[in-house]
Amino acid sequence: MNKTKIRNIISAKNNNLRRRWLDFRNGHSIYLIFLMTFANFVTIQYKLLIEKVPFLTHSIFSSIWVFAIVFVAAYVPLGMIIGYWHRKNQFSVEQEALFSQNQIGATINLFIIDLIDGKVTEDEKQQMRNYLLKIMKRSTRPPVVSNEGNNKSPQSETKVNPERTQ
Repeated sequence: MNKTKIRNIISAKNNNLRRRWLDFRNGHSIYLIFLMTFANFVTIQYKLLIEKVPFLTHSIFSSIWVFAIVFVAAYVPLGMIIGYWHRKNQFSVEQEALFSQNQIGATINLFIIDLIDGKVTEDEKQQMRNYLLKIMKRSTRPPVVSNEGNNKSPQSETKVNPERTQ
């Protein structure tokens, strides 16, 4: 086996391992921990609130399972309503705040405006092109396919169209 094939095999295994690690972290933090903390929350509410009031324990919530069912039946729709409100009202505020802090996006957008207006020199074009090429070379994503069709399939090695770098 030559060195290129060995590097490709190691890179593929490493990429697969990194994806599995990402899958684990997402499954753990988004789903498993969510379920565990939710169950913990229900248990704490039952122990600290319901068990301290004999009337509720003896008449309405005879067991933690009854309380859990009633709690989930009320809590989940309430969470959906609040989540909907957040998405409709607050999400745009959060995105605007993130957008206003995005220096790279602002630099690229300003460059595009200046390019359209004809205010960009050839040297500035080359600097921006080199900057973006450095980012593309670090990326594991396939390159954008150009109109000339010079790029290979997405499975091939990531290369930038040489005509774009000149």
